Amino acid sequence: MTQRIFITGGAGFIGSRLVKALLKEEASRTIWVFDNLHPQVHGANAADPIFPKNVHFIRGDVSDGPALAKAVELANPELVYHLAAETGTGQSYDEPSRYCAVNVLGTTHLIEALREQSNVRQVVLAASRAVYGEGGYVDVRGIEYVGLPRQPEMMNAGDFTVPMPAEAVLPVRPIGSHAGLPPAPASVYASTKLMQEYLLVQAGDGAPWNATILRFQNVYGPGQSLRNPYTGVLSIFARQLLVGGELAIFEDGDIARDFVFVDDVVDALVKANAASVPHGIILDIGSGEPVSILEMARMLMRNLGVSDTSYKITGQFRIGDIRYACANITAAQSALNWVPQVSIQSGVERLAEWAKVEFKNANV
Repeated sequence: MTQRIFITGGAGFIGSRLVKALLKEEASRTIWVFDNLHPQVHGANAADPIFPKNVHFIRGDVSDGPALAKAVELANPELVYHLAAETGTGQSYDEPSRYCAVNVLGTTHLIEALREQSNVRQVVLAASRAVYGEGGYVDVRGIEYVGLPRQPEMMNAGDFTVPMPAEAVLPVRPIGSHAGLPPAPASVYASTKLMQEYLLVQAGDGAPWNATILRFQNVYGPGQSLRNPYTGVLSIFARQLLVGGELAIFEDGDIARDFVFVDDVVDALVKANAASVPHGIILDIGSGEPVSILEMARMLMRNLGVSDTSYKITGQFRIGDIRYACANITAAQSALNWVPQVSIQSGVERLAEWAKVEFKNANV
Protein backbone atom coordinates (compact mmCIF):
# COMPACT_ATOMS: atom_id res chain seq x y z
CA MET A 1 0.00 0.00 0.00
CA THR A 2 1.41 3.38 -1.04
CA GLN A 3 2.05 5.52 2.05
CA ARG A 4 3.67 8.78 0.89
CA ILE A 5 1.74 10.76 -1.72
CA PHE A 6 2.33 14.16 -3.31
CA ILE A 7 -0.54 15.98 -5.06
CA THR A 8 -0.11 19.13 -7.14
CA GLY A 9 -3.34 21.11 -7.26
CA GLY A 10 -4.53 19.09 -4.29
CA ALA A 11 -6.66 21.86 -2.79
CA GLY A 12 -8.83 22.18 -5.87
CA PHE A 13 -12.18 20.76 -6.89
CA ILE A 14 -10.89 17.30 -7.74
CA GLY A 15 -7.77 17.31 -5.58
CA SER A 16 -9.50 17.99 -2.27
CA ARG A 17 -11.81 15.04 -2.86
CA LEU A 18 -8.90 12.87 -3.89
CA VAL A 19 -7.20 13.56 -0.55
CA LYS A 20 -10.30 12.39 1.33
CA ALA A 21 -10.69 9.30 -0.82
CA LEU A 22 -7.05 8.27 -0.39
CA LEU A 23 -7.29 8.61 3.39
CA LYS A 24 -10.57 6.73 3.45
CA GLU A 25 -8.87 3.86 1.63
CA GLU A 26 -5.85 3.91 3.99
CA ALA A 27 -5.93 6.26 6.99
CA SER A 28 -2.21 5.88 7.80
CA ARG A 29 -1.06 7.52 4.58
CA THR A 30 0.87 10.78 4.65
CA ILE A 31 -0.08 13.24 1.92
CA TRP A 32 1.51 16.49 0.79
CA VAL A 33 -0.72 18.96 -1.05
CA PHE A 34 0.98 21.59 -3.22
CA ASP A 35 -1.38 24.31 -4.45
CA ASN A 36 -1.18 28.03 -5.21
CA LEU A 37 -4.83 28.73 -4.24
CA HIS A 38 -5.26 30.83 -7.36
CA PRO A 39 -7.81 33.63 -6.79
CA GLN A 40 -9.59 32.79 -10.04
CA VAL A 41 -10.58 29.46 -8.48
CA HIS A 42 -10.45 29.99 -4.72
CA GLY A 43 -11.34 33.67 -4.47
CA ALA A 44 -9.27 36.60 -3.28
CA ASN A 45 -7.32 36.18 -0.03
CA ALA A 46 -8.16 32.49 0.30
CA ALA A 47 -7.01 30.99 3.59
CA ASP A 48 -4.94 27.83 3.66
CA PRO A 49 -7.29 24.84 3.66
CA ILE A 50 -7.66 22.71 6.76
CA PHE A 51 -6.76 19.06 6.22
CA PRO A 52 -6.40 16.11 8.63
CA LYS A 53 -3.18 16.01 10.66
CA ASN A 54 -1.38 13.62 8.32
CA VAL A 55 -1.98 15.91 5.31
CA HIS A 56 0.58 18.67 4.88
CA PHE A 57 -0.38 21.72 2.84
CA ILE A 58 2.28 23.74 1.03
CA ARG A 59 1.24 26.91 -0.77
CA GLY A 60 3.21 27.19 -3.97
CA ASP A 61 3.07 27.35 -7.73
CA VAL A 62 4.37 24.63 -10.07
CA SER A 63 5.81 27.39 -12.26
CA ASP A 64 8.22 28.11 -9.37
CA GLY A 65 10.78 25.36 -9.89
CA PRO A 66 12.80 25.78 -6.68
CA ALA A 67 9.69 25.89 -4.49
CA LEU A 68 8.29 22.77 -6.13
CA ALA A 69 11.61 20.94 -5.82
CA LYS A 70 11.80 21.77 -2.13
CA ALA A 71 8.27 20.48 -1.55
CA VAL A 72 8.94 17.23 -3.43
CA GLU A 73 12.14 16.71 -1.46
CA LEU A 74 10.25 17.15 1.80
CA ALA A 75 7.54 14.72 0.74
CA ASN A 76 9.88 12.10 -0.76
CA PRO A 77 6.78 10.50 -2.31
CA GLU A 78 6.12 7.07 -3.74
CA LEU A 79 3.12 8.27 -5.72
CA VAL A 80 2.53 11.64 -7.41
CA TYR A 81 -0.74 12.98 -8.71
CA HIS A 82 -0.22 15.90 -11.09
CA LEU A 83 -3.49 17.85 -11.11
CA ALA A 84 -2.22 21.44 -11.14
CA ALA A 85 -3.06 23.18 -14.42
CA GLU A 86 -4.61 26.22 -16.01
CA THR A 87 -7.79 24.95 -17.63
CA GLY A 88 -9.69 27.57 -19.66
CA THR A 89 -9.95 27.04 -23.40
CA GLY A 90 -10.91 30.63 -24.16
CA GLN A 91 -8.52 32.14 -21.62
CA SER A 92 -5.60 30.17 -23.07
CA TYR A 93 -6.11 32.00 -26.37
CA ASP A 94 -5.64 35.33 -24.56
CA GLU A 95 -2.90 34.24 -22.14
CA PRO A 96 -0.71 31.63 -23.87
CA SER A 97 2.40 32.46 -21.84
CA ARG A 98 0.57 31.85 -18.56
CA TYR A 99 -0.75 28.51 -19.79
CA CYS A 100 2.65 27.37 -21.01
CA ALA A 101 4.35 28.53 -17.79
CA VAL A 102 2.01 26.48 -15.60
CA ASN A 103 1.10 23.50 -17.74
CA VAL A 104 4.29 22.92 -19.70
CA LEU A 105 7.12 24.39 -17.62
CA GLY A 106 5.36 23.37 -14.43
CA THR A 107 5.46 19.77 -15.61
CA THR A 108 9.16 19.99 -16.49
CA HIS A 109 9.84 21.40 -13.02
CA LEU A 110 8.01 18.43 -11.51
CA ILE A 111 10.01 15.98 -13.63
CA GLU A 112 13.30 17.55 -12.57
CA ALA A 113 12.24 17.45 -8.93
CA LEU A 114 11.29 13.77 -9.19
CA ARG A 115 14.68 12.89 -10.63
CA GLU A 116 16.25 13.88 -7.33
CA GLN A 117 14.11 11.37 -5.43
CA SER A 118 14.57 7.61 -5.23
CA ASN A 119 11.20 6.36 -4.01
CA VAL A 120 8.83 7.56 -6.76
CA ARG A 121 7.20 4.67 -8.58
CA GLN A 122 4.21 6.25 -10.31
CA VAL A 123 3.03 9.61 -11.62
CA VAL A 124 -0.66 9.96 -12.48
CA LEU A 125 -1.55 12.87 -14.76
CA ALA A 126 -4.96 14.52 -14.86
CA ALA A 127 -5.00 14.90 -18.64
CA SER A 128 -7.77 16.25 -20.87
CA ARG A 129 -10.08 15.08 -23.64
CA ALA A 130 -9.24 18.43 -25.29
CA VAL A 131 -6.20 16.80 -26.90
CA TYR A 132 -8.52 15.01 -29.36
CA GLY A 133 -9.69 18.25 -30.92
CA GLU A 134 -12.82 17.54 -32.95
CA GLY A 135 -12.38 13.88 -32.10
CA GLY A 136 -13.18 10.71 -33.93
CA TYR A 137 -15.74 9.92 -36.60
CA VAL A 138 -16.48 6.73 -38.51
CA ASP A 139 -17.68 6.65 -42.12
CA VAL A 140 -20.06 4.25 -43.84
CA ARG A 141 -17.22 1.77 -44.44
CA GLY A 142 -16.35 1.65 -40.75
CA ILE A 143 -13.11 3.59 -41.19
CA GLU A 144 -12.25 6.05 -38.43
CA TYR A 145 -11.13 9.61 -39.06
CA VAL A 146 -10.36 12.63 -36.93
CA GLY A 147 -12.54 15.62 -37.69
CA LEU A 148 -10.85 18.67 -39.14
CA PRO A 149 -10.84 22.01 -37.29
CA ARG A 150 -13.92 24.14 -37.84
CA GLN A 151 -13.25 27.50 -39.46
CA PRO A 152 -14.64 30.81 -38.16
CA GLU A 153 -15.95 31.72 -41.61
CA MET A 154 -18.24 28.67 -41.68
CA MET A 155 -19.39 29.17 -38.11
CA ASN A 156 -20.15 32.85 -38.68
CA ALA A 157 -22.48 31.67 -41.44
CA GLY A 158 -24.25 29.33 -39.00
CA ASP A 159 -22.60 26.14 -40.26
CA PHE A 160 -21.35 24.26 -37.17
CA THR A 161 -20.70 20.91 -38.81
CA VAL A 162 -17.27 19.29 -38.55
CA PRO A 163 -15.36 19.00 -41.83
CA MET A 164 -13.99 15.58 -42.73
CA PRO A 165 -10.84 14.54 -44.58
CA ALA A 166 -11.40 14.20 -48.33
CA GLU A 167 -11.01 10.41 -48.20
CA ALA A 168 -13.92 9.93 -45.77
CA VAL A 169 -17.06 8.49 -47.36
CA LEU A 170 -20.10 10.38 -46.13
CA PRO A 171 -22.22 10.22 -44.06
CA VAL A 172 -20.12 9.95 -40.91
CA ARG A 173 -21.06 9.66 -37.26
CA PRO A 174 -19.11 10.67 -34.14
CA ILE A 175 -17.53 8.02 -31.92
CA GLY A 176 -16.19 7.97 -28.39
CA SER A 177 -12.63 9.23 -28.08
CA HIS A 178 -9.97 6.61 -27.43
CA ALA A 179 -6.19 6.48 -27.30
CA GLY A 180 -6.01 4.94 -30.77
CA LEU A 181 -7.04 8.26 -32.32
CA PRO A 182 -4.24 10.68 -33.20
CA PRO A 183 -4.26 13.83 -31.07
CA ALA A 184 -5.42 17.01 -32.78
CA PRO A 185 -5.50 19.83 -30.17
CA ALA A 186 -7.58 22.79 -31.29
CA SER A 187 -6.64 25.33 -28.60
CA VAL A 188 -3.62 26.60 -26.69
CA TYR A 189 -4.97 24.89 -23.59
CA ALA A 190 -5.29 21.57 -25.40
CA SER A 191 -1.76 21.84 -26.80
CA THR A 192 -0.31 22.45 -23.35
CA LYS A 193 -2.19 19.46 -21.94
CA LEU A 194 -0.89 17.24 -24.72
CA MET A 195 2.63 18.47 -24.02
CA GLN A 196 2.22 17.41 -20.38
CA GLU A 197 1.56 13.88 -21.59
CA TYR A 198 4.53 13.85 -23.94
CA LEU A 199 6.88 15.21 -21.30
CA LEU A 200 5.90 12.72 -18.60
CA VAL A 201 6.00 9.73 -20.93
CA GLN A 202 9.30 10.68 -22.55
CA ALA A 203 10.97 11.66 -19.27
CA GLY A 204 9.68 8.46 -17.68
CA ASP A 205 11.35 6.21 -20.23
CA GLY A 206 14.10 4.51 -18.25
CA ALA A 207 13.08 6.23 -15.03
CA PRO A 208 12.16 4.26 -11.90
CA TRP A 209 8.59 5.57 -12.15
CA ASN A 210 5.76 4.97 -14.59
CA ALA A 211 3.42 7.61 -15.98
CA THR A 212 -0.32 6.93 -16.09
CA ILE A 213 -2.37 9.28 -18.28
CA LEU A 214 -6.06 9.76 -17.45
CA ARG A 215 -7.84 11.91 -20.02
CA PHE A 216 -10.83 13.47 -18.27
CA GLN A 217 -14.02 14.55 -20.00
CA ASN A 218 -16.15 17.39 -18.52
CA VAL A 219 -15.90 16.93 -14.76
CA TYR A 220 -18.72 18.45 -12.69
CA GLY A 221 -20.29 18.26 -9.25
CA PRO A 222 -20.72 19.99 -5.89
CA GLY A 223 -17.75 22.11 -4.91
CA GLN A 224 -16.86 23.26 -8.40
CA SER A 225 -16.10 26.97 -8.41
CA LEU A 226 -19.14 29.15 -9.08
CA ARG A 227 -16.89 32.17 -9.59
CA ASN A 228 -14.42 30.89 -12.21
CA PRO A 229 -15.75 31.92 -15.64
CA TYR A 230 -13.35 29.68 -17.56
CA THR A 231 -14.08 26.18 -16.29
CA GLY A 232 -17.09 24.06 -15.44
CA VAL A 233 -19.92 25.03 -17.78
CA LEU A 234 -22.57 23.62 -15.44
CA SER A 235 -21.35 25.58 -12.42
CA ILE A 236 -21.23 28.71 -14.57
CA PHE A 237 -24.78 28.04 -15.74
CA ALA A 238 -25.91 27.44 -12.15
CA ARG A 239 -24.63 30.80 -10.98
CA GLN A 240 -26.18 32.64 -13.91
CA LEU A 241 -29.54 31.01 -13.28
CA LEU A 242 -29.44 31.63 -9.53
CA VAL A 243 -28.96 35.38 -10.07
CA GLY A 244 -31.99 35.35 -12.34
CA GLY A 245 -30.14 35.49 -15.62
CA GLU A 246 -30.87 33.96 -19.00
CA LEU A 247 -28.39 31.44 -20.33
CA ALA A 248 -26.65 32.15 -23.61
CA ILE A 249 -26.41 28.79 -25.37
CA PHE A 250 -23.68 28.86 -28.00
CA GLU A 251 -23.90 27.60 -31.56
CA ASP A 252 -27.24 25.84 -32.08
CA GLY A 253 -27.40 24.14 -28.69
CA ASP A 254 -26.38 20.75 -30.07
CA ILE A 255 -22.79 20.84 -28.86
CA ALA A 256 -22.32 17.44 -27.20
CA ARG A 257 -20.28 16.75 -24.09
CA ASP A 258 -19.54 13.82 -21.81
CA PHE A 259 -20.28 15.02 -18.28
CA VAL A 260 -18.63 12.85 -15.63
CA PHE A 261 -19.36 13.29 -11.94
CA VAL A 262 -16.41 14.28 -9.77
CA ASP A 263 -16.73 11.25 -7.46
CA ASP A 264 -16.34 8.92 -10.42
CA VAL A 265 -13.22 10.79 -11.53
CA VAL A 266 -11.74 10.55 -8.03
CA ASP A 267 -12.50 6.84 -7.99
CA ALA A 268 -10.52 6.42 -11.22
CA LEU A 269 -7.58 8.34 -9.74
CA VAL A 270 -7.55 6.17 -6.63
CA LYS A 271 -7.77 2.97 -8.65
CA ALA A 272 -4.92 4.10 -10.89
CA ASN A 273 -2.67 3.70 -7.85
CA ALA A 274 -3.57 0.05 -7.36
CA ALA A 275 -3.71 -0.96 -11.03
CA SER A 276 -0.81 -2.73 -12.69
CA VAL A 277 -0.57 -0.78 -15.94
CA PRO A 278 2.33 -0.14 -18.34
CA HIS A 279 4.26 3.11 -18.49
CA GLY A 280 2.56 5.69 -20.69
CA ILE A 281 -0.87 4.08 -20.77
CA ILE A 282 -3.65 6.48 -21.82
CA LEU A 283 -7.12 5.90 -20.38
CA ASP A 284 -10.26 7.90 -21.11
CA ILE A 285 -12.38 8.84 -18.10
CA GLY A 286 -15.97 9.89 -18.65
CA SER A 287 -19.54 8.72 -18.36
CA GLY A 288 -19.40 7.27 -21.86
CA GLU A 289 -22.66 9.07 -22.71
CA PRO A 290 -22.87 12.26 -24.83
CA VAL A 291 -25.41 14.91 -23.82
CA SER A 292 -26.14 18.17 -25.63
CA ILE A 293 -25.37 21.42 -23.85
CA LEU A 294 -29.00 22.49 -24.30
CA GLU A 295 -30.32 19.27 -22.78
CA MET A 296 -27.99 19.60 -19.78
CA ALA A 297 -28.91 23.26 -19.33
CA ARG A 298 -32.62 22.47 -19.25
CA MET A 299 -32.06 19.61 -16.81
CA LEU A 300 -30.14 22.01 -14.56
CA MET A 301 -32.92 24.61 -14.80
CA ARG A 302 -35.52 22.12 -13.67
CA ASN A 303 -33.39 21.01 -10.72
CA LEU A 304 -32.78 24.63 -9.69
CA GLY A 305 -36.50 25.32 -9.78
CA VAL A 306 -36.40 27.87 -12.60
CA SER A 307 -38.17 27.81 -15.94
CA ASP A 308 -36.51 25.48 -18.40
CA THR A 309 -37.01 28.16 -21.05
CA SER A 310 -34.55 30.55 -19.36
CA TYR A 311 -32.13 30.42 -22.26
CA LYS A 312 -31.44 31.84 -25.68
CA ILE A 313 -29.66 30.03 -28.48
CA THR A 314 -27.29 32.71 -29.72
CA GLY A 315 -25.31 31.22 -32.58
CA GLN A 316 -22.16 32.56 -30.91
CA PHE A 317 -19.06 30.37 -30.79
CA ARG A 318 -15.61 30.27 -29.29
CA ILE A 319 -12.48 29.56 -31.29
CA GLY A 320 -11.06 26.26 -30.03
CA ASP A 321 -14.40 24.83 -28.87
CA ILE A 322 -15.26 21.48 -30.37
CA ARG A 323 -18.57 20.08 -31.53
CA TYR A 324 -18.67 16.62 -29.99
CA ALA A 325 -16.83 15.10 -27.05
CA CYS A 326 -17.46 11.72 -25.50
CA ALA A 327 -15.19 9.05 -24.05
CA ASN A 328 -14.84 5.43 -25.01
CA ILE A 329 -14.30 4.13 -21.48
CA THR A 330 -13.74 0.46 -22.37
CA ALA A 331 -9.98 0.59 -21.78
CA ALA A 332 -10.36 2.33 -18.40
CA GLN A 333 -12.98 -0.19 -17.29
CA SER A 334 -10.61 -3.04 -18.10
CA ALA A 335 -7.33 -1.56 -16.85
CA LEU A 336 -8.63 0.01 -13.63
CA ASN A 337 -11.60 -2.21 -12.84
CA TRP A 338 -13.52 1.06 -12.85
CA VAL A 339 -17.10 1.87 -13.80
CA PRO A 340 -18.78 5.28 -13.34
CA GLN A 341 -21.51 5.05 -10.71
CA VAL A 342 -23.33 8.40 -10.81
CA SER A 343 -25.97 8.95 -13.49
CA ILE A 344 -26.36 12.28 -15.23
CA GLN A 345 -29.76 12.79 -13.61
CA SER A 346 -28.45 12.12 -10.10
CA GLY A 347 -25.32 14.17 -10.64
CA VAL A 348 -27.15 17.25 -11.87
CA GLU A 349 -29.59 17.00 -8.97
CA ARG A 350 -26.70 16.90 -6.48
CA LEU A 351 -24.96 19.81 -8.18
CA ALA A 352 -28.13 21.91 -8.15
CA GLU A 353 -28.89 21.27 -4.48
CA TRP A 354 -25.33 22.22 -3.50
CA ALA A 355 -25.32 25.32 -5.72
CA LYS A 356 -28.55 26.63 -4.17
CA VAL A 357 -27.11 26.34 -0.66
CA GLU A 358 -23.73 27.75 -1.67
CA PHE A 359 -25.31 30.70 -3.43
CA LYS A 360 -27.57 31.48 -0.46
CA ASN A 361 -24.77 31.26 2.12
CA ALA A 362 -21.92 32.85 0.21
CA ASN A 363 -23.79 35.09 -2.26
CA VAL A 364 -21.20 34.28 -4.93
